[in-house]
Amino acid sequence: MENTPFWGDAPTSRAPGRVYTDPEVYREELERFFYSGHWCYVGLECEIPNPGDFKRTVVGERSVILVRDAGGEVRVVENRCAHRGVAFCRERTGSVKSFTCPYHQWNYNLKGDLTGLPFRRGVKAEGGVQGGMPADFKLEEHGLKQLQVACRGGAVFASFDANVEPFEDFLGPEVLPFYDRVFSGRPLKLLGINRQRIPANWKLMQENIKDPYHPGLLHTWFVTFGLWRADQKSRMVMDARHRHACMISRRNDGGAAAVTQGVTSFRADMQLNDPRLLDVVPEPWWNGPSVVMTTLFPSLIIQQQVNSLSTRHIQPAGPGQFDFVWTHFGFADDDEAMTQRRLRQANLFGPAGFVSADDGEVIEFVQQAFEANPEARTVSELDGRDVKPTDHMVTETLIRGMYGYWREVMGK
Repeated sequence: MENTPFWGDAPTSRAPGRVYTDPEVYREELERFFYSGHWCYVGLECEIPNPGDFKRTVVGERSVILVRDAGGEVRVVENRCAHRGVAFCRERTGSVKSFTCPYHQWNYNLKGDLTGLPFRRGVKAEGGVQGGMPADFKLEEHGLKQLQVACRGGAVFASFDANVEPFEDFLGPEVLPFYDRVFSGRPLKLLGINRQRIPANWKLMQENIKDPYHPGLLHTWFVTFGLWRADQKSRMVMDARHRHACMISRRNDGGAAAVTQGVTSFRADMQLNDPRLLDVVPEPWWNGPSVVMTTLFPSLIIQQQVNSLSTRHIQPAGPGQFDFVWTHFGFADDDEAMTQRRLRQANLFGPAGFVSADDGEVIEFVQQAFEANPEARTVSELDGRDVKPTDHMVTETLIRGMYGYWREVMGK
């Protein structure tokens, strides 16, 4: 790959701080990663179970609507009236028979087709008809922008790119089995949603969940109770282009061990007031791992941490901030005990989670440092500078892989 002045002669393992701070780079990322060539997560089918049910969300910074049409098909349309560009849908969720823009009352069906508008043929008055649309105006040419849609196993992805590759090819044969492990087609059940705005660049959250180095060092809960530690049986998997990745591991019993010596987050005497928070029940579909964290570039993290399941939707909101939406779910055939177990374990995650609050704070610190000195560089060289799958977690190979892909697409 040819080097450019942006990156210079440094290896891909040494990203310049400007990748997190430069407004022009950010706008280019939106175009190349969110608006073309990629599938972006928009929601779960169980969030819109009935015809007319909708959810307002985003692809990149563009507002879109996930909706189930009158025939039961899942659709995604841009939340932008074809007339004067109004973002007409203001509610986050709801159920409607059609969409009507409040500005001039243009009406669209649930597929996004324009069905009518006031005064299309003018107004009768003395001397004839006044106004109206031109004679060659056609409703079918002025519908809402309809995105490409991929539904697999209960999750929904969309793309503004009419020529985007098939979703299965996008994930690749290495990552697809881990996606299907959670989204197997078993009906899902929505448990709750958390939202937060994190003052950091969107890529820092992708990095965070491609980084097995930090969890056993930063997170007291993980290292103390054995949910994620360097001495666990683990492996790192990525697709052929290194954009998507899976961190796979198996829980151990926790407690003191050689790997905890000198780790300041380890608390040997830490006890739970409610031990049910770690009431872990292995499930048959796990097939061994107690945790699989899957990053689908650019917009999604799929979390299976013991019995807790969620999607984490990355929504860029400028070069130095992003919205992070957690959708916690279970399976429709879970008994009440399992549902309560998933909800209790979800307290480890989300904006104020016993674990995840650490991540939001520390990547904010990263952003602050690079805002002050965008010419500084990262050093993601644990386990070398090359990019390869590993059978251990003492590595930063997934981060290097992501930035290799980033440079390929961005030409930097």
